[in-house]
Formats: sequence, structure tokens, C-alpha cells
Amino acid sequence: MIASHGKFCETAVVNLPNTITLARLGLTIVYVAAASGDGPVAGWLALLCFTVAASTDWLDGYLARKLNLVTALGKLLDPVVDKILICAAFVHLSIESLCPMWVTILIICREFLVTGLRQIAVEHGVVMAADRWGKLKMIFQIVFIIAGLVWLTMRDHPTVPSALVSLRWLTDPVHYFTPLMMWIALVLTVLSGFNYMRHSVALFREKT
Repeated sequence: MIASHGKFCETAVVNLPNTITLARLGLTIVYVAAASGDGPVAGWLALLCFTVAASTDWLDGYLARKLNLVTALGKLLDPVVDKILICAAFVHLSIESLCPMWVTILIICREFLVTGLRQIAVEHGVVMAADRWGKLKMIFQIVFIIAGLVWLTMRDHPTVPSALVSLRWLTDPVHYFTPLMMWIALVLTVLSGFNYMRHSVALFREKT
């Protein structure tokens, strides 16, 4: 019985999707440390860590479903790690004056709100899956953050390889791309948060 229980715990915790999720958490920690540093090396490291971490956002969930390795730990870790990564990045960009602090606070509040609503839904036996607004929100948030990190990495370098000149120009906040990505992400954040609240009204009306 003990051996069987141990084998179950090992299978539930140590599998490929959960390993990818934990690796993303590790990359998030490295990203935060690099973002707190100075110099081009720290900037490139922060950009690399965030890009790799964000690119694996869909991979662990896809593999968990594809390989039938969905676990309670994975269901808990995946959204939490995603929120830590995104919120940490927005705080960083606000400190660097690339994102108004009120935008970052609103996005963080939305994440707490949705997490709370999902927990209430679970207690009522309802699963609140991410809607299209939430998925679009995540995409534009990641694009904005990567654009901001590219600019932060390149702004202090008067000379960059010719292949990167256009990229530095595109991500410069004085031009339209980076601010536009932020405002679109903000609108989608508000819409998705409102949509979650709208679908949660029935949960609060039910008698407990």
C-alpha cells in the first residue's frame, strides 16, 4: 500500500507537463533577478528568460491533455506560474516607466479577481475555462512585454547590428507599436474580467 501510494505521488508530481511548468517558474525567478540588474547582459538575459517562459505557456497544458497526464498539482501550478510571470513583468515595465502603474495595478487586480471567481466556481462544481477574451488578453500582454524588454535592452546602445535597427525603432515607445499593444492588452483585460464576472453572477445567486 505504501509503495503504491508513493508511486502514485511520484507519477502525479514528476511528469513532463509539470516539469515544464516548474521550469517556467525557474525562468521567472531568473527573469526577475536579471530585470533587477544593470547592464546589457542583464537586459538580454531578462528578455531571453521571459520569451522562453512565455513560449511554453501553452505547451504544458497541451502535453498534459495529449499524454493524459493532467494532475491536481498541474491544475494549480500552471495558472499561478502564468500570473506570477505576467505580473512580475508588468511591475518591471512600470518601474522602467514603460507602463503606467495604474495599468499594472488593474491587471494584477483582474488576476486576483478571476482566481477568486474560479475558486468559487469550483466549490459549486463549475469549471470556468479561459474564454477567447482571456486568451487574446494573454497574447497581447506577452507581445507588449517582449516589445518593452526589447526596447529596454537596446535603448542604451547607440550602435546595434543593422538587422536589429528596425526592431529598436519599432519598439521605441515614442512610436505606435509598443503603446498600442499595451492599450489593447488593457482593454482585453477589462473585457475578460467583466466577462468572468458576468458568468459568475449565477453562482452568487445560488443558495448555499
